[in-house]
Amino acid sequence: MNRNLKDISNLLRKSATPGRVSNAIKVLSSYYVSKLLRKPIQWGKPIAFSIEPTTSCNLRCPQCPSGLRSFSRPTGMLSPETFKKAIEGLHKSTGYVTLYFQGEPYLNKDFTAMVKTASDHNMYTATSTNAHYLNAENAEATVKSGLDRLIISIDGTTQETYGKYRIGGQLEKVLEGTKTLIETRKKLGASKPHIIWQFIVFSHNEGQLQDIKSLAKTYQVDELAIKSAQIYDYENGSDLIPENEAYSRYTRKDQQAEFKNALHDHCWRLWHSCVITWDGKVVPCCFDKDATYRLGNLNDNKFDDIWQGEAYQRFRAQILKGRKHIDICKNCSEGTSVWKN
Repeated sequence: MNRNLKDISNLLRKSATPGRVSNAIKVLSSYYVSKLLRKPIQWGKPIAFSIEPTTSCNLRCPQCPSGLRSFSRPTGMLSPETFKKAIEGLHKSTGYVTLYFQGEPYLNKDFTAMVKTASDHNMYTATSTNAHYLNAENAEATVKSGLDRLIISIDGTTQETYGKYRIGGQLEKVLEGTKTLIETRKKLGASKPHIIWQFIVFSHNEGQLQDIKSLAKTYQVDELAIKSAQIYDYENGSDLIPENEAYSRYTRKDQQAEFKNALHDHCWRLWHSCVITWDGKVVPCCFDKDATYRLGNLNDNKFDDIWQGEAYQRFRAQILKGRKHIDICKNCSEGTSVWKN
């Protein structure tokens, strides 16, 4: 079977339990009723959620708060106890957990153990890494943890191009880490994780799209994802925005740029998923990188009380009334084409 089909089959198998299917129907129904009535209604629990192993990172990427060391919130490591609270509160209804938000997951010494905890609860597990820590030991621990999907950031096919954005990174380590993980997966007779190379398109690497496709075939990764870049200061233009607008979230206007998203007053993310920071804060989505909109804390309250609480419903109501007035929404990809194959 094609590896992409195997990955989809694996996801569906884990998601299609009676409790999770029932929950998904409740969430989908409440989302469309909310859009129709312009009133926040939530009958279910998240279909998926992200949780942050750490805000620390070894690289200094210029469009990333972790890389810029620009957080106003503390830097720290997710504890197994906080992770266990999230899993215990959500595993019956939620089939998909991403162990990533900001930072490099492998810097958390408990990372693969936490993946195994989620895997033991029959949850589909995913993460994203810069692959600088995929040595033989971590590769074996990753495969044995049951991780279902691993996204590896690789934004260039030469060190010069790769290092222009992944500042402090070494392309050689990314390639070696990929090779080590694929070899380890084969050695252990495993079919997981599904390995995706993610190539974010910038102006300095858009000429390497054919090269990255060839390199992906050479290294036999399971999938190549071409992704558009989020640029924080896009209004004033940026030399990172690619010339080819097919690979951009922005339209160039002389020395400035405009966001393509029309920002309609609804957002599927607010109904089907959430993000939990390393210290237990529950925030609306992955665009709230500094955890500005804190809707509750898992270490102080039960998840159900947060998810159905006044703060969450108030935020959903704001989305339905005027998404353009919420600052984290102004550069959001919801409703735009972010992934291209």
